[in-house]
Amino acid sequence: MGQAQPFRATALIVEDDHMQREMLCVLLEESGYDVIQCESAEAAERVLEKNARALCLMLTDVQLAGRMNGVELAHLAKGHNPKLDVVVTSGRPLMQPLPDGAKFWAKPWAPLDVLREAEIAQLS
Repeated sequence: MGQAQPFRATALIVEDDHMQREMLCVLLEESGYDVIQCESAEAAERVLEKNARALCLMLTDVQLAGRMNGVELAHLAKGHNPKLDVVVTSGRPLMQPLPDGAKFWAKPWAPLDVLREAEIAQLS
């Protein structure tokens, strides 16, 4: 008889900048997360359609390649899973309203911010 696997929280990282995406993934993996990474909102939309309820945290940039931006993706994500911890980041002022419960982080943010948010999301 096999042993039960401990629960590992899952995060969705949506960032078209390869270096930022990799840094976020490493930080979260070292915090005990399983990480799904996407370059575009359209790729993230497919993940959300199949796995939104299994996610604890989504971090997305506002500016993404493709037809949808990170704010639109945040609304879509909250529609699929209202309890999902959503963080939207940008180096520019936010021009669209976020869905209820989503957070905005101005770039540059500190890696410690990511670790703190990961802890909050796991407790939710």
